[in-house]
Amino acid sequence: MGLISQVLKGGLGGAANAVVDVAEVFRPNATRRMELGHDAFSAALSQHGAEFQYGRVGWFDRAMNGLNRLPRPMLALGTLGLFIYAMVDPLGFAGRMQGLAYVPEPLWWLLGAIVSFYFGARELHYRRGPIAQPPLPASRSKPTTNPALEAWRAERGG
Repeated sequence: MGLISQVLKGGLGGAANAVVDVAEVFRPNATRRMELGHDAFSAALSQHGAEFQYGRVGWFDRAMNGLNRLPRPMLALGTLGLFIYAMVDPLGFAGRMQGLAYVPEPLWWLLGAIVSFYFGARELHYRRGPIAQPPLPASRSKPTTNPALEAWRAERGG
């Protein structure tokens, strides 16, 4: 809104700020939005960096990191193990599956909720977009010149 603001200030004097304020009600100031986005991104990045400033390498931290990585591989390998078990001992597998029929329905709902929330939270974590857009690379951050605008400014003498 740089050029429009200049024209409005030149033609309307003190009322130009009112016009700009009213215009920003309908169309937000893009420059200010980018500045706020950059500030939010910088704050989030510095907070994230502060969390990992002091690395913990104790046995408890290593054990917890290992436990956090177990559920997905265990579910996948357990499912493959069930198929192998069904081929090796079909009668034993059939007996175990009949035993599952005795599990009460609320317990199935609870298991489904736990698995759904675990995988749903992970999926949401990876699919959720960034809160603020990262700043442009240094090569694109400088505005390009507009030859027509430069010629117009030269004609006006400014």
